[in-house]
Amino acid sequence: MRKTACALIAALGVLGAADAAQAGELVNGGKLLLTGGVSNVEGAGGGGLASWATITGYETRDGIGGNVHATKVDLPDYDFTSYGAAVGWRDRVELSYARQAFDTGATGAKLGLGAGFTFHQDVIGAKVRVLGDAVYDQDSWLPQVAVGAQFKKNDRGAIIRAIGGKDDSGVDVYVAATKVLLNQSLVLDGTVRATKANQTGLLGFGGGKKDDYSLQFEGSAGVLVTKRLLIGAEYRTKPDNLAGLKEDDWMDVFAAYAINKNLSITAAYADLGTVATFKDQRGLYVSLQAGF
Repeated sequence: MRKTACALIAALGVLGAADAAQAGELVNGGKLLLTGGVSNVEGAGGGGLASWATITGYETRDGIGGNVHATKVDLPDYDFTSYGAAVGWRDRVELSYARQAFDTGATGAKLGLGAGFTFHQDVIGAKVRVLGDAVYDQDSWLPQVAVGAQFKKNDRGAIIRAIGGKDDSGVDVYVAATKVLLNQSLVLDGTVRATKANQTGLLGFGGGKKDDYSLQFEGSAGVLVTKRLLIGAEYRTKPDNLAGLKEDDWMDVFAAYAINKNLSITAAYADLGTVATFKDQRGLYVSLQAGF
C-alpha cells in the first residue's frame, strides 16, 4: 500500500516535470503564502480537519509543487499521528498519501485491547480542480471548486468487525469550494463529503446503526492577519454508524504560520468530542509542513 502510494506520487511528479521541462516553463513558487492550504489529517491540501478545493504546493499552472507533513494530536485518552506527502501538478491535479496511527495508550487496556494498542490507516487521495481560481478570480464571487476521492485501508479488520464495523476499507468522495477574498483578508471553504467512515476510517466503515453513505459537511473560515499568519476555525460533521460507540462532530480553532514558502507550522486546539466511549477528547494539534 505505502509503496504503491509513493510510486503514484513519484510518477506524477516525473510526468509533470517532464511535460513542463519540454515547454521550458517549469515554474514553482508562484502562489501567495498559505493560499495552497496546509496538509489536513488525511493528507489532502486544506485546513487541519477539512479538505479544501486548493491544490497543494506553490506551483502555478505551468509547474509542479509538493510537500511532506507530520501531524500530532495529543488527546486526554488517545494519541493521533499522521505523516505523508502530496504533489500538485499545474495547479490542477493533486495526489496525496498519509499514514495515520491512532494509539490507544493506557486506554487500550480499559477497552480490552491491551495497553498501547494502535490502529493504522493508509489514505491515498486524488483531487482535481474543475473550475474557478480561489485567489486570482478576485473580480468574481465564483469560488474554486474541486472534486476529490480518498481510498482508506485500516490494518485492524478483526477488531473493527468485533466492535460492529462492516469493513476495514472504504472510499470517501467530496466536492469542495474555496474562496480567498484578498480585500477582506478572508479564506472561506465549504466541503460536502460522502462517506461511511467511522472516526475518518480509523474505526472502520459502516456499522450496526447505518451501513450506507451519508453526506457530511466540512467548513473553514480564516483571517489573513499578515501574509504569513492565518487564524481561524473549522467544523466537520461526522456520521454515527457504530452501535454503542457514539461519534461526535469535530471542531478546532487554529493558527497557521508560514516561516517561508518552504516551511510552515500549524497549531490548533481541537475538540473531537466522544471517541470510542471516552468523552471530552480535546487537545493540542500541531503539524509541520515542508515543500515547494
